[in-house]
Amino acid sequence: MAIKDILLHLDNSPDCEARVDLAVQLARKHGAHLKGLFILSHPYYAPRHTSASAEAASVVEDMFAAKAANAGISAEWLYVDWSVVGVRMTEIITLYTYYTDLVIVGQPTEAANNAGVPFDLPARLGLAGGKPLLVVPYAGIFNRNIERIMVAWKAGRESSRTLYDSLPFLGNAEHVSLVTVASPGQYDQGASSDIQKLTAYLNRHQLNPVHDEILAPSSLPVGDALLNHACEQKMDLLVMGGYAASRRGAFMLGPVARHLMNHMTLPVLISH
Repeated sequence: MAIKDILLHLDNSPDCEARVDLAVQLARKHGAHLKGLFILSHPYYAPRHTSASAEAASVVEDMFAAKAANAGISAEWLYVDWSVVGVRMTEIITLYTYYTDLVIVGQPTEAANNAGVPFDLPARLGLAGGKPLLVVPYAGIFNRNIERIMVAWKAGRESSRTLYDSLPFLGNAEHVSLVTVASPGQYDQGASSDIQKLTAYLNRHQLNPVHDEILAPSSLPVGDALLNHACEQKMDLLVMGGYAASRRGAFMLGPVARHLMNHMTLPVLISH
């Protein structure tokens, strides 16, 4: 799959500009069309938007248009003032995810929530949209090329799905690391065999990944172990399966993914 159409969610939170920078860089790298989506939703029991809301959207539009023009990419501004009261922002964005290759959103923050963006946007959008979701941290600058990628691997449907969706990123990377987490003093023969199969699969895609095994004591959350490794190895992107089935059969963000949504320090790609 090639990335030729990118949907970027925009808002007036302070971290929005860094998100635009990353999206523009990706659109230029992949020769993709970039759609900037700014939504005004109308919750129940909330006042209608004032002229300040339209002015905030205009500021974001000018910033988005200027960055796209400077990069020389194909770009489109989508301003949606949803007229039906009570429709969640996640539901509105989902309607636009059906017609794109990649969706980019920001890490949930208090500032974004004050702008009308729900805290559970990535969790719900990843489930409902059916497209790979790139979540960008609220702190940091991420406009450089994505050249060092770590794939957090645990054999199963979610890791397999996300790995496949990440192939356009992996094909442009200089370094790809398959990362597994193990307890100190334990050796898993099955995991070793699994990595060999996975490496052979990626070799057929002209990729030459390395395997990094992280030894994490039970007292250290797996999410922290992954983020520590990403920092030490100067990774640009973390690829991981984000969802797991609950006891009632419904899918939801797994504990590691929930931890990363709260503490992420680099962009994270998840799929369902």
